[in-house]
Amino acid sequence: MIVDCAVYRDGRRAEEPAGLAEALRTARGFGGSFLWIGLHEPTGEELARLSQEFGLHPLAVEDVLSARQRPKLELYRDSLFLVLKPVAYDSPPGRVRTGELMLLVGDSFVISVRHGDVNPLDGVRERLEHRPELLRHGPAAVMYAVSDAVVDQYLEVAARLQADLGELEEAVFTPDGRAGGDTAGRVYAFKRQVLRFRRATGPLTDPVERLAGTRMPFVPEGSRPFFRDVADHLTRAGDQVEALDRLLSDILSAYLAQVGVQQNDDMRKISAWAAMAAVPTMIAGVYGMNFAHMPELHHPLGYPAVLALTAAASLGLYRFFRRRGWL
Repeated sequence: MIVDCAVYRDGRRAEEPAGLAEALRTARGFGGSFLWIGLHEPTGEELARLSQEFGLHPLAVEDVLSARQRPKLELYRDSLFLVLKPVAYDSPPGRVRTGELMLLVGDSFVISVRHGDVNPLDGVRERLEHRPELLRHGPAAVMYAVSDAVVDQYLEVAARLQADLGELEEAVFTPDGRAGGDTAGRVYAFKRQVLRFRRATGPLTDPVERLAGTRMPFVPEGSRPFFRDVADHLTRAGDQVEALDRLLSDILSAYLAQVGVQQNDDMRKISAWAAMAAVPTMIAGVYGMNFAHMPELHHPLGYPAVLALTAAASLGLYRFFRRRGWL
């Protein structure tokens, strides 16, 4: 369950704690110290033990166990509860994967809980330990570093989605038809991935703005500029997501219009060929009725004359449709 556990004193990692209760007492016994516990998919029994040791709110524990939360920031009596949705992008097959990351921040402790295989925390603790001036801000520094890592990952995923969307756009409008027969399905599938990405980025805006602009327990005044930086990066990611969604809608509309024009062109060609085929069909139908007194029936040039009339009428229709651009 526990990926890493350490006490930080004056911005530097201290001795390894012998137990959680002792580690918390040590962190609270020294000014400028805090305990950081990293967990991965803990069980209900393990969370119950932590809740007893740290006095976690039952609703926060329930949310951690369910692991189906939207990004949010909850303020309880003795703790802050922040939910983040890290994302990753696999290309190919062009699929956005999401995980869940929760931070419980209280008096001299921060607990990070990760669900899923998307791990934005890789290297975060190590980078923080090389910045003691940042770690001196306490648990708020961990909240900032984790949020910043998640939002930076958003920008990377947005850039990769933009690159793949450029390839899809080129395939849709290429003259040699590389897009294939299910172009609309490909565009809709890509739009679903962008929607999944938006569900991770959009709801996080309000929690980050609250951390950056309002007074919050366990978030010192000097930590707010760091969250304003995260909010700025998140705004950039949100703008890129909006641009992706609008461009996808434009691509789909343009493709459907292109298909409509192509279908109209095909219908004109079919109609032109049907009109040219109707002339000999009509003449042949008249002479195929076998009446005794048919026009030109006994004339020696009657048959060649009918054939010549048929050819002339068909040729005249062909030239007419050709000039109109139907063929």
